[in-house]
Amino acid sequence: MRRVVVDTDTGIDDAHTLLYLAGRDDAEIVAITSVFGNCTEEDATRNIGYVGRLLGLDVPVARGAAEPLRGAAHIAGYVHGKDGLGDLGRDRPLPAVAAESAPELLVRLANQSPGELDLLALGPLTNLGLALRLDPELFTKYRSVVVMGGSGPYGEPGTLLMIDANVNNDPEAARAVFSAPRNELVMVGVNVTAGTILDERAIAALRAAGTPRARFATDILEAYLDFYQNEWGRRIIPLHDPLAAGVLLDPGFATAHVEGPVNVRSDGFLSRARLMRTHDGLPPAFPYEPAPDTRVITAVDSRRFVADFVEVLTR
Repeated sequence: MRRVVVDTDTGIDDAHTLLYLAGRDDAEIVAITSVFGNCTEEDATRNIGYVGRLLGLDVPVARGAAEPLRGAAHIAGYVHGKDGLGDLGRDRPLPAVAAESAPELLVRLANQSPGELDLLALGPLTNLGLALRLDPELFTKYRSVVVMGGSGPYGEPGTLLMIDANVNNDPEAARAVFSAPRNELVMVGVNVTAGTILDERAIAALRAAGTPRARFATDILEAYLDFYQNEWGRRIIPLHDPLAAGVLLDPGFATAHVEGPVNVRSDGFLSRARLMRTHDGLPPAFPYEPAPDTRVITAVDSRRFVADFVEVLTR
Protein backbone atom coordinates (compact mmCIF):
# COMPACT_ATOMS: atom_id res chain seq x y z
CA MET A 1 0.00 0.00 0.00
CA ARG A 2 1.32 3.41 -0.98
CA ARG A 3 0.12 6.39 1.06
CA VAL A 4 0.35 9.30 -1.36
CA VAL A 5 0.47 13.07 -0.92
CA VAL A 6 -0.48 14.67 -4.26
CA ASP A 7 0.73 18.14 -5.28
CA THR A 8 -1.31 19.20 -8.31
CA ASP A 9 -2.19 22.03 -10.70
CA THR A 10 -5.49 20.26 -11.19
CA GLY A 11 -6.07 20.16 -14.91
CA ILE A 12 -7.59 17.36 -16.97
CA ASP A 13 -4.85 14.74 -16.68
CA ASP A 14 -4.37 15.64 -13.00
CA ALA A 15 -8.07 14.87 -12.44
CA HIS A 16 -7.58 11.59 -14.30
CA THR A 17 -4.69 10.83 -11.96
CA LEU A 18 -6.81 11.38 -8.86
CA LEU A 19 -9.47 9.06 -10.33
CA TYR A 20 -6.79 6.45 -11.01
CA LEU A 21 -5.21 6.65 -7.56
CA ALA A 22 -8.60 6.47 -5.85
CA GLY A 23 -9.50 3.39 -7.90
CA ARG A 24 -6.36 1.43 -7.12
CA ASP A 25 -6.52 -0.97 -4.19
CA ASP A 26 -2.84 -0.37 -3.39
CA ALA A 27 -3.05 3.43 -3.02
CA GLU A 28 -4.39 5.80 -0.40
CA ILE A 29 -4.54 9.54 -1.05
CA VAL A 30 -3.69 11.13 2.31
CA ALA A 31 -3.58 14.84 1.34
CA ILE A 32 -3.74 17.09 -1.73
CA THR A 33 -2.04 20.44 -2.28
CA SER A 34 -2.71 22.96 -5.04
CA VAL A 35 -0.38 24.92 -7.28
CA PHE A 36 -0.73 27.15 -10.35
CA GLY A 37 0.00 25.79 -13.83
CA ASN A 38 -2.72 24.15 -15.87
CA CYS A 39 -5.04 26.76 -14.37
CA THR A 40 -4.81 29.35 -11.62
CA GLU A 41 -4.10 28.12 -8.11
CA GLU A 42 -7.66 29.02 -7.08
CA ASP A 43 -9.12 26.96 -9.92
CA ALA A 44 -6.75 24.12 -9.05
CA THR A 45 -8.13 24.17 -5.51
CA ARG A 46 -11.73 24.30 -6.74
CA ASN A 47 -11.01 21.32 -9.00
CA ILE A 48 -9.50 19.37 -6.11
CA GLY A 49 -12.75 19.95 -4.28
CA TYR A 50 -14.88 18.90 -7.25
CA VAL A 51 -12.96 15.67 -7.87
CA GLY A 52 -12.77 14.97 -4.15
CA ARG A 53 -16.55 15.19 -3.82
CA LEU A 54 -17.00 12.91 -6.82
CA LEU A 55 -14.68 10.35 -5.22
CA GLY A 56 -15.97 10.76 -1.66
CA LEU A 57 -12.50 11.77 -0.48
CA ASP A 58 -12.15 13.28 2.97
CA VAL A 59 -8.49 14.33 3.14
CA PRO A 60 -6.66 17.54 4.02
CA VAL A 61 -6.42 20.09 1.19
CA ALA A 62 -3.90 22.93 1.40
CA ARG A 63 -3.53 25.87 -0.93
CA GLY A 64 -0.15 26.48 -2.48
CA ALA A 65 1.77 28.78 -4.77
CA ALA A 66 -0.07 31.07 -7.20
CA GLU A 67 3.11 32.00 -9.08
CA PRO A 68 6.67 30.72 -9.51
CA LEU A 69 9.55 31.59 -7.19
CA ARG A 70 10.65 34.16 -9.77
CA GLY A 71 8.71 35.79 -12.60
CA ALA A 72 5.07 35.63 -13.61
CA ALA A 73 2.81 32.59 -13.73
CA HIS A 74 2.07 30.98 -17.09
CA ILE A 75 -1.42 29.49 -17.12
CA ALA A 76 -2.21 26.79 -19.72
CA GLY A 77 -5.87 27.62 -20.23
CA TYR A 78 -5.50 26.91 -23.95
CA VAL A 79 -4.80 23.25 -23.09
CA HIS A 80 -7.14 22.45 -20.18
CA GLY A 81 -9.75 25.16 -20.53
CA LYS A 82 -9.71 28.34 -18.48
CA ASP A 83 -11.07 26.55 -15.39
CA GLY A 84 -8.71 23.57 -15.79
CA LEU A 85 -11.51 21.04 -16.34
CA GLY A 86 -12.59 21.88 -19.88
CA ASP A 87 -14.87 24.87 -19.17
CA LEU A 88 -18.01 22.76 -18.80
CA GLY A 89 -19.66 25.23 -16.42
CA ARG A 90 -19.66 22.89 -13.44
CA ASP A 91 -20.28 24.28 -9.97
CA ARG A 92 -16.90 24.16 -8.23
CA PRO A 93 -17.08 25.80 -4.79
CA LEU A 94 -13.86 26.06 -2.86
CA PRO A 95 -13.44 23.08 -0.54
CA ALA A 96 -12.58 23.40 3.12
CA VAL A 97 -8.83 24.00 3.25
CA ALA A 98 -6.19 23.66 5.93
CA ALA A 99 -5.05 26.71 7.85
CA GLU A 100 -1.47 25.92 6.88
CA SER A 101 -0.02 26.48 3.42
CA ALA A 102 0.82 23.66 1.01
CA PRO A 103 4.59 23.82 1.79
CA GLU A 104 3.86 23.77 5.52
CA LEU A 105 1.57 20.74 5.10
CA LEU A 106 4.18 18.88 3.04
CA VAL A 107 6.74 19.42 5.80
CA ARG A 108 4.40 18.54 8.67
CA LEU A 109 3.20 15.29 7.10
CA ALA A 110 6.75 14.17 6.38
CA ASN A 111 7.83 14.84 9.95
CA GLN A 112 4.77 13.13 11.41
CA SER A 113 5.22 9.95 9.36
CA PRO A 114 8.86 9.72 8.25
CA GLY A 115 9.49 7.01 5.67
CA GLU A 116 5.80 6.16 5.32
CA LEU A 117 4.51 8.58 2.66
CA ASP A 118 5.15 9.08 -1.05
CA LEU A 119 5.02 12.56 -2.59
CA LEU A 120 3.64 12.77 -6.13
CA ALA A 121 4.27 16.11 -7.85
CA LEU A 122 2.09 16.73 -10.91
CA GLY A 123 2.55 20.46 -11.52
CA PRO A 124 5.21 23.16 -11.33
CA LEU A 125 7.54 22.38 -8.43
CA THR A 126 7.03 25.65 -6.57
CA ASN A 127 5.43 24.16 -3.46
CA LEU A 128 8.24 21.62 -3.19
CA GLY A 129 10.85 24.35 -3.59
CA LEU A 130 9.23 26.41 -0.84
CA ALA A 131 8.92 23.35 1.40
CA LEU A 132 12.67 22.67 0.98
CA ARG A 133 13.35 26.19 2.26
CA LEU A 134 11.46 25.23 5.42
CA ASP A 135 13.17 21.82 5.70
CA PRO A 136 16.18 21.16 3.44
CA GLU A 137 16.10 17.47 4.45
CA LEU A 138 12.43 17.10 3.52
CA PHE A 139 12.87 14.50 0.77
CA THR A 140 14.80 12.20 3.10
CA LYS A 141 11.60 11.91 5.15
CA TYR A 142 9.40 10.78 2.27
CA ARG A 143 9.53 7.17 1.18
CA SER A 144 9.87 8.48 -2.37
CA VAL A 145 9.28 11.62 -4.38
CA VAL A 146 7.95 11.05 -7.91
CA VAL A 147 7.95 14.04 -10.27
CA MET A 148 5.95 14.24 -13.49
CA GLY A 149 8.41 16.49 -15.20
CA GLY A 150 11.80 16.59 -16.83
CA SER A 151 13.01 15.49 -20.23
CA GLY A 152 15.19 12.47 -19.51
CA PRO A 153 18.72 12.20 -20.93
CA TYR A 154 19.76 14.14 -24.00
CA GLY A 155 18.23 12.62 -27.12
CA GLU A 156 19.86 11.39 -30.26
CA PRO A 157 20.96 14.24 -32.54
CA GLY A 158 18.08 15.54 -34.61
CA THR A 159 15.30 14.39 -32.25
CA LEU A 160 12.81 16.80 -30.70
CA LEU A 161 10.82 16.60 -27.47
CA MET A 162 7.48 17.90 -26.24
CA ILE A 163 7.75 20.91 -23.93
CA ASP A 164 7.88 20.05 -20.23
CA ALA A 165 5.66 22.76 -18.79
CA ASN A 166 6.13 21.73 -15.15
CA VAL A 167 9.86 22.45 -15.09
CA ASN A 168 9.65 25.38 -17.50
CA ASN A 169 7.00 27.09 -15.34
CA ASP A 170 9.39 27.30 -12.37
CA PRO A 171 13.00 26.43 -13.20
CA GLU A 172 14.29 27.80 -9.90
CA ALA A 173 12.06 25.48 -7.88
CA ALA A 174 12.99 22.56 -10.14
CA ARG A 175 16.70 23.22 -9.52
CA ALA A 176 16.09 23.08 -5.78
CA VAL A 177 14.19 19.80 -6.11
CA PHE A 178 16.77 17.99 -8.23
CA SER A 179 19.67 19.13 -6.05
CA ALA A 180 18.07 18.26 -2.68
CA PRO A 181 19.10 15.22 -0.61
CA ARG A 182 16.56 12.40 -0.84
CA ASN A 183 15.69 8.78 -0.22
CA GLU A 184 14.47 8.26 -3.77
CA LEU A 185 13.61 10.84 -6.42
CA VAL A 186 12.03 9.53 -9.62
CA MET A 187 11.70 11.59 -12.81
CA VAL A 188 8.83 10.54 -15.08
CA GLY A 189 9.44 12.98 -17.89
CA VAL A 190 7.97 13.91 -21.22
CA ASN A 191 10.47 11.56 -22.86
CA VAL A 192 8.20 8.70 -21.71
CA THR A 193 4.83 10.33 -21.00
CA ALA A 194 4.47 11.80 -24.51
CA GLY A 195 4.37 8.29 -25.98
CA THR A 196 1.89 6.87 -23.47
CA ILE A 197 -1.27 7.47 -25.46
CA LEU A 198 -4.93 7.16 -24.62
CA ASP A 199 -6.08 6.41 -28.16
CA GLU A 200 -9.50 6.37 -29.82
CA ARG A 201 -10.19 2.77 -28.79
CA ALA A 202 -9.32 3.41 -25.13
CA ILE A 203 -11.39 6.61 -25.06
CA ALA A 204 -14.34 4.69 -26.54
CA ALA A 205 -13.99 2.08 -23.79
CA LEU A 206 -14.17 4.82 -21.16
CA ARG A 207 -17.22 6.37 -22.82
CA ALA A 208 -18.98 3.00 -22.98
CA ALA A 209 -18.40 2.15 -19.31
CA GLY A 210 -21.05 4.55 -17.99
CA THR A 211 -19.65 4.64 -14.44
CA PRO A 212 -19.56 8.08 -12.78
CA ARG A 213 -15.75 8.13 -12.83
CA ALA A 214 -15.44 7.05 -16.46
CA ARG A 215 -18.20 9.46 -17.52
CA PHE A 216 -16.46 12.37 -15.78
CA ALA A 217 -13.09 11.34 -17.25
CA THR A 218 -14.48 11.51 -20.78
CA ASP A 219 -16.68 14.58 -20.22
CA ILE A 220 -13.63 16.72 -19.43
CA LEU A 221 -11.59 15.41 -22.36
CA GLU A 222 -12.82 17.65 -25.17
CA ALA A 223 -10.58 20.66 -24.53
CA TYR A 224 -7.58 18.34 -24.15
CA LEU A 225 -8.43 16.53 -27.38
CA ASP A 226 -8.86 19.87 -29.16
CA PHE A 227 -5.30 20.79 -28.16
CA TYR A 228 -3.57 17.49 -28.90
CA GLN A 229 -5.20 16.97 -32.27
CA ASN A 230 -2.80 19.66 -33.46
CA GLU A 231 0.14 17.44 -32.49
CA TRP A 232 -0.86 14.23 -34.27
CA GLY A 233 -3.94 14.97 -36.38
CA ARG A 234 -5.92 12.55 -34.21
CA ARG A 235 -8.16 13.11 -31.21
CA ILE A 236 -5.93 11.30 -28.74
CA ILE A 237 -4.04 12.39 -25.63
CA PRO A 238 -0.86 11.50 -23.72
CA LEU A 239 -1.32 10.30 -20.14
CA HIS A 240 1.34 12.53 -18.62
CA ASP A 241 0.32 12.69 -14.96
CA PRO A 242 -1.41 9.29 -14.73
CA LEU A 243 1.79 7.55 -15.89
CA ALA A 244 3.74 9.14 -13.03
CA ALA A 245 1.17 7.74 -10.58
CA GLY A 246 1.39 4.36 -12.30
CA VAL A 247 5.17 4.23 -11.94
CA LEU A 248 4.89 5.20 -8.26
CA LEU A 249 2.43 2.38 -7.56
CA ASP A 250 3.94 -0.24 -9.87
CA PRO A 251 7.61 0.36 -10.71
CA GLY A 252 7.29 -2.49 -13.21
CA PHE A 253 5.55 -0.10 -15.61
CA ALA A 254 9.04 1.37 -16.10
CA THR A 255 11.05 -0.99 -18.28
CA ALA A 256 14.29 1.02 -18.25
CA HIS A 257 15.86 3.76 -16.16
CA VAL A 258 19.17 5.48 -15.60
CA GLU A 259 20.50 6.83 -12.29
CA GLY A 260 22.44 10.05 -12.34
CA PRO A 261 22.56 13.79 -11.68
CA VAL A 262 19.84 16.03 -13.13
CA ASN A 263 20.40 19.71 -13.91
CA VAL A 264 17.89 22.34 -15.03
CA ARG A 265 19.28 24.20 -18.03
CA SER A 266 17.92 26.96 -20.26
CA ASP A 267 18.49 27.47 -23.98
CA GLY A 268 17.29 31.06 -23.64
CA PHE A 269 13.74 30.06 -24.50
CA LEU A 270 12.87 26.87 -22.59
CA SER A 271 14.16 25.41 -19.35
CA ARG A 272 14.40 21.64 -19.11
CA ALA A 273 15.44 19.21 -16.40
CA ARG A 274 17.89 16.80 -18.01
CA LEU A 275 19.84 13.80 -16.88
CA MET A 276 23.43 14.83 -17.46
CA ARG A 277 24.03 12.06 -19.97
CA THR A 278 23.80 11.87 -23.76
CA HIS A 279 21.61 9.25 -25.44
CA ASP A 280 24.56 6.82 -25.48
CA GLY A 281 25.40 7.29 -21.79
CA LEU A 282 28.28 9.76 -22.08
CA PRO A 283 28.63 12.96 -20.06
CA PRO A 284 27.51 16.15 -21.85
CA ALA A 285 30.09 18.31 -23.60
CA PHE A 286 29.91 21.09 -20.99
CA PRO A 287 30.44 21.46 -17.23
CA TYR A 288 27.43 20.67 -15.06
CA GLU A 289 26.47 20.96 -11.42
CA PRO A 290 26.92 17.89 -9.20
CA ALA A 291 23.66 16.57 -7.76
CA PRO A 292 22.44 13.44 -5.96
CA ASP A 293 21.31 10.65 -8.24
CA THR A 294 17.78 10.80 -9.62
CA ARG A 295 16.10 7.71 -11.05
CA VAL A 296 15.28 8.87 -14.58
CA ILE A 297 12.73 6.70 -16.39
CA THR A 298 13.78 6.10 -19.99
CA ALA A 299 11.26 3.48 -21.20
CA VAL A 300 7.84 2.26 -20.09
CA ASP A 301 5.36 -0.49 -20.96
CA SER A 302 2.83 1.96 -22.32
CA ARG A 303 0.39 -0.68 -23.52
CA ARG A 304 0.17 -2.36 -20.11
CA PHE A 305 -0.20 0.95 -18.31
CA VAL A 306 -2.95 2.26 -20.60
CA ALA A 307 -4.83 -1.03 -20.19
CA ASP A 308 -4.55 -0.74 -16.40
CA PHE A 309 -5.65 2.91 -16.44
CA VAL A 310 -8.76 2.11 -18.47
CA GLU A 311 -9.57 -0.94 -16.33
CA VAL A 312 -9.30 1.06 -13.08
CA LEU A 313 -11.53 3.89 -14.33
CA THR A 314 -14.18 1.53 -15.75
CA ARG A 315 -14.64 -0.76 -12.73
